[in-house]
Amino acid sequence: MEPIRVMLVEDDPFWRDHISADLSDEPDIEVVAVAATKEEALEAAGRRKIDVVLMDINLTGNQLDGLEAAERILRLPLQDSVKIIMLTSITEAEVILKSFRLGAINYINKASYQDILQAIREAQIGRASIHSDAAGIMRSEMQLMELSPTEREVFDLRQNGLSKREISERLHKSTNTIKSQLRSIKNKLTHFKMD
Repeated sequence: MEPIRVMLVEDDPFWRDHISADLSDEPDIEVVAVAATKEEALEAAGRRKIDVVLMDINLTGNQLDGLEAAERILRLPLQDSVKIIMLTSITEAEVILKSFRLGAINYINKASYQDILQAIREAQIGRASIHSDAAGIMRSEMQLMELSPTEREVFDLRQNGLSKREISERLHKSTNTIKSQLRSIKNKLTHFKMD
């Protein structure tokens, strides 16, 4: 059986060295490319067929350029079946959701480093089990889809610490309307604290 061809895209030398060394110890995995920048990743992906990409999200400062690199790699004809696993220390829901929207099949926090091998093997066989680092956020986001756009706006403001009065002022609605919307939201989302 052919080894799983993996490309690691990581700007931090510590992580790059440790992850590539650990992957190289596995008989069923071949590290075919290691890149530190978006440009290096795109060049490598344009030259060689890859099965799984481990993609850091911040390759240049806090620019989230790993997301762009992932999206562009997925569009390369040579990489028509590549699987991308985001490997990062970012935990913001917005970034996690964007990763999946752009085509990543998994999202692992570097604190869960020990789960990388399993994620690579699962990706290769097409088993898309979302790592627990992202699963809770995905579940929450799916539940939030039950809200109307207006309710979602009220929900987000409440989650950001605004009082009912502050929300009513910001949205130019009566406090009673906001109270009513919060009750409706609470009925739809039993696991979120709304008070």
